[in-house]
Amino acid sequence: MALEHFFRRGRPKAQAGAELPDLWTKCPACKEAIYNRDLDAGAWVCPKCGHHLRLDAEQRVQVLLDEGSFTPWSGQVFPADPLEFTDTEPYPERLRRAQKKTGRPDAILTGRGEILGVPVAAAVMDFAFSGGSMGSVVGEEIARAAEKAAEEGLPLILVAASGGARMQESALSLMQMAKTTVALERLHERGLPYISLLSDPTTGGVTASFATIADVILAEPGALIGFAGPRVIQQTIRQNLPEGFQRSEFLLEHGMLDDVIDRREQRAYLARLLRLLTRTQAAPEVQP
Repeated sequence: MALEHFFRRGRPKAQAGAELPDLWTKCPACKEAIYNRDLDAGAWVCPKCGHHLRLDAEQRVQVLLDEGSFTPWSGQVFPADPLEFTDTEPYPERLRRAQKKTGRPDAILTGRGEILGVPVAAAVMDFAFSGGSMGSVVGEEIARAAEKAAEEGLPLILVAASGGARMQESALSLMQMAKTTVALERLHERGLPYISLLSDPTTGGVTASFATIADVILAEPGALIGFAGPRVIQQTIRQNLPEGFQRSEFLLEHGMLDDVIDRREQRAYLARLLRLLTRTQAAPEVQP
């Protein structure tokens, strides 16, 4: 009876304030404890409530691109501190901590890969690195990825996840808005599609530049998308704002997005879209 009871018992639920083992993750939305293997198999979407958990850059590549197809381009450009900026701590200290946490020079990962056999260039922002903030390296890597994609005749997919421009780099960060926009024009000149996928959150100067000038603008369900935060806007205009007015579903309803796509369906959706935009035929199925 004891053994039978062991197999029948339900999975543990997280109690308020309780720490979960590394094998489990508590959903930020429904607070359910989910086995990490189940989350990984389901593209890190909560199977209970459908909440899309945030992904780091490696997880995003794993979810979006074909296994083993990704070849990185970025990683050779490192941030500097020309302004010698210090707030509560020197900027180089913040950078070192973020680099140690993520294992990359800055908040961007770019490279070449495939989506269900369709070759693409990909640029993935990493919110785990200083909130995905856009500094000189992020702008440079995106510009290089756009130029390399144009040279190799590849469509570009960018996954945005950012709190906006990096204040520690001041005007140098804001200059990336113009630089990335100019670089993306190379794709337009070559007739190559640029697809932007907005994840939670996408805000600030990233929203105001390269994230929202794509040929096709997509978003994940429930993603926070905007320039300034809701409280800042409400205090500025002194009006009550509609519920969820900066969430992807509201933006889709008001014509600011082309579609909202569940993460578990993104690869198939993007493959169809890319084949349509590039006039590429689907690969024939192999008969057993």
